[in-house]
Amino acid sequence: MAHIVQILPALDEGGVERGIVEISRELVRRGHRSTVISLGGRFAGTLALQGGGHLQMDVKSKNPLTVPSRVSRLAAILKDIKPDIVHYRSRVPGWLFKFANRNLRLPFVSTVHGFNSVSAYSRIMTEGMRVICPSTAVITYIRKHYGTPEEKIRLIHRGIDPEQFNPATLDAAFIRDFRRQYIPGNHFVVLGVGRITPVKGFDALIRATALARNDVPNIRTLIVGHAEANRMSHLETLKRLIAELGLEDTVLFTGGQKKIAEIYSCGNVLVSCNAAKPEAFGRSMAEALAMNCPVIATAQGGALDIVRDGKNGWLLPPHDSGALAHGLVQASCTPPPRNLREDALTRFSLQQMVDQTEAVYREVLSE
Repeated sequence: MAHIVQILPALDEGGVERGIVEISRELVRRGHRSTVISLGGRFAGTLALQGGGHLQMDVKSKNPLTVPSRVSRLAAILKDIKPDIVHYRSRVPGWLFKFANRNLRLPFVSTVHGFNSVSAYSRIMTEGMRVICPSTAVITYIRKHYGTPEEKIRLIHRGIDPEQFNPATLDAAFIRDFRRQYIPGNHFVVLGVGRITPVKGFDALIRATALARNDVPNIRTLIVGHAEANRMSHLETLKRLIAELGLEDTVLFTGGQKKIAEIYSCGNVLVSCNAAKPEAFGRSMAEALAMNCPVIATAQGGALDIVRDGKNGWLLPPHDSGALAHGLVQASCTPPPRNLREDALTRFSLQQMVDQTEAVYREVLSE
């Protein structure tokens, strides 16, 4: 069995981070040795509890003055732990590994987790011996801008853990308390899930809620996610927008939440309204579907692989709060689609993701 090292900036809240913790656990279950190198974060302790390892190192900072010392340290770490293959998942880790690997010559793969700005700096994400992409939109993007050879690219959708996202095993006490705090009445519950950043388009969701309120007077929009220290000003901007629109009792922030499956079960619809930069995949969309919650999404990026317009949700043009408001009204008066969970798990299962990732590792190691 192989020793797999994954490198990413940090292990704080986020779909990519949760996915790495899950794949580490599954690799260990299959007999592999799994180590993650990152700056640390809330998920770091989980790795050890699941049989994996975590080595803390600053692979996040973009300070060029510290690059030589960090490259030396990363090279020393890799030389000491002797991985069979390295999997980097972000640009800074990619560049640090590139320099650290000059003499080590370790096999490696990369995953393109986003639509990064096109530049020589971002090109590092396409330099893996195999390049994993989470959606067909990402494949199109790197083929267009970097000419990445098709034979190097592997499409691997993000996987959903059916044990974690299971309507039959939810924490009833948490749901009761969560509803008491945020959904005390008979509301049409709209969910926006993700870090509080401008790219998530929560301002459009807030404006759409205001426009939809006349037709859906019992609408209640919950924005679920935390704001990092450098994003607190954006959180305050969103709060001011809520006050200007008179939505203080209609749009609520819940902060970051660990029991996200329970929260999806409370929603009538999930909204993914990224505008400036599309979702590379959109883990929250697939997870919500697995909890039988339909999705409204902007018709771009990973949403095009997940949302089947009119079947498990609705696809709308980006940058259009009016269209999103219309979607919310439509969702409020449409019976929930059937078989959402079965379809989501068929297309986006955790086992499928791990099988395909493991196959990529075997492919590279065989070379």
